[in-house]
Amino acid sequence: MCFDRTFPAPALRQFATRLDSGGADQLWIIEDCFYTAGVSLAATALALTERLTVGLGILPAVARNPAITAMEIATLANLAPGRLLAGIGHGLQSWMEQIGARTPSPLTTLDEVLTVVRRLLNGEKVSFDGREVHLRDVQLDQPPTTVPPLLAGVQGPKSLALAGRVADGVVLAEPASPSYVRWALQQAGRSGADSGSQDDFHTAVFSVVCVEDSRAAAYEYMAPWLAGLLDADNAALRVVPFHSDLLDWYRRHGREGLVRMPTDWWIELAPIGTLDDAAQHLRALEQAGVHSIGLFPSPVLAVAQRQLGHVVRLAAG
Repeated sequence: MCFDRTFPAPALRQFATRLDSGGADQLWIIEDCFYTAGVSLAATALALTERLTVGLGILPAVARNPAITAMEIATLANLAPGRLLAGIGHGLQSWMEQIGARTPSPLTTLDEVLTVVRRLLNGEKVSFDGREVHLRDVQLDQPPTTVPPLLAGVQGPKSLALAGRVADGVVLAEPASPSYVRWALQQAGRSGADSGSQDDFHTAVFSVVCVEDSRAAAYEYMAPWLAGLLDADNAALRVVPFHSDLLDWYRRHGREGLVRMPTDWWIELAPIGTLDDAAQHLRALEQAGVHSIGLFPSPVLAVAQRQLGHVVRLAAG
């Protein structure tokens, strides 16, 4: 499950302990400017739990010096060896401009940050004089005993190709359908007969979740979400095989008509519908090559707290 950026920090205790005791595998901490901070919440979640893996999604590459980013990741990894997934991404450029950290080349900067953070986590002494990153004789005093996967939170083809070259995996934003996952892995050079095994390339995805007793109730609740994506011409939707039919349906029937669109379309897009529908979607993601799934609950805290039970049931299979 994902801990939404808008949730009050004290609510983390309930989410982390409920997921941990209920048998869920992961809790993803969402860090966006200027909400709650990812590193401190991740440390709290790791301290509160015994078995839960905690994902950082996503640390902006330029919000911290990469040496400090590596130090934070190493500390978290040593607090709970084997229970951390570390995501680093471009960061929303308008937010980066607000804090005076916008880079003229986000792609080059992410390449340099991922490269030096990986080397520091591996215990190297790093001197680096890049376009945006400059380090001199930096070495972590306590590199992680178990180095966590360093994942790139990216979307576009060039960024996905970069992730395939320099990261240990990717974090794909919602709506990450199985079709989108296959497309993204192709862009990263991590699919097809010549790419070798994907086992060493960790694919994590985010997806909204809405489980109700009836499909109609779930679809009615989530129709505004889907309409917003269609209005914004969301790139992840363009790769689903029924994209043109979906657009045509939306133009003819509007937001209310999305409730009546084919069930198979909803199941492809997200774990929305009945519990069985959601489980079918998750199985399809795994078959497409996904290792980790972070489910976004409702942004309404009281609703999200009820959804904890749905996530635990889905984790139980």
